[in-house]
Amino acid sequence: MKDGRILNWDVQSDDPLCTLQEAFEKVNPRLGFNVELKFDDNLAYQEEELSRILHTILKVVFEYAKDRPIIFSSFQPDAAQLMRKLQSTYPVYFLTNGGTEIYADVRRNSLEEAVKLCLASGMQGIVSEARAMFRFPAAIPKIKEADLSLLTYGSLNNVPEAMYMQHLMGVNGVIVDLVPEITKAISDLIDVPQTDMGTEDFKQRGGERCDVDTEFHAAGDLVPAEANA
Repeated sequence: MKDGRILNWDVQSDDPLCTLQEAFEKVNPRLGFNVELKFDDNLAYQEEELSRILHTILKVVFEYAKDRPIIFSSFQPDAAQLMRKLQSTYPVYFLTNGGTEIYADVRRNSLEEAVKLCLASGMQGIVSEARAMFRFPAAIPKIKEADLSLLTYGSLNNVPEAMYMQHLMGVNGVIVDLVPEITKAISDLIDVPQTDMGTEDFKQRGGERCDVDTEFHAAGDLVPAEANA
């Protein structure tokens, strides 16, 4: 405290995290979820362990999601592939830094590798760090030729002009922090009316919370599913 006092902090009472079930039950059902499957980069996961974790998540999703639009996404290549193998109800997207950072697993090191992974496992799209769009613009038409949806995330997506450029380059949607503000800014730049996004458009395009038009969506980060689920 400013007066020098030290107070006891209890995470369970002062800053509890909701469960995935609670998110499904308490969040407006019109809002879609991007359920990110989070895993430790420093650990090697066996398929049996991944399968146990993903089955636990799917049990909750199938029981409580009802008609809510959902996509799964993960930076962990094996988890993303396995989630696609375990179910076909919801789209699965591979998260990547797009070559802006380098990892031991080569599948995480470029947009080209991301495309290969998606095509090999039947995933529906890629969610890339926005900087990769400007560093490697030649990769965008290749992603579109592969019939994959392309979304981006990152601090650049809080800059309306950077998002508008991505719209012109062919990016389908963006994950942002300031959803209402960015949506309005992009709407002004594109000069089209704002619309609500239906379930089918969500599944096809991969948007989450709100959109700017039928081709370019601004969505907020939503529900992470931790590896220790």
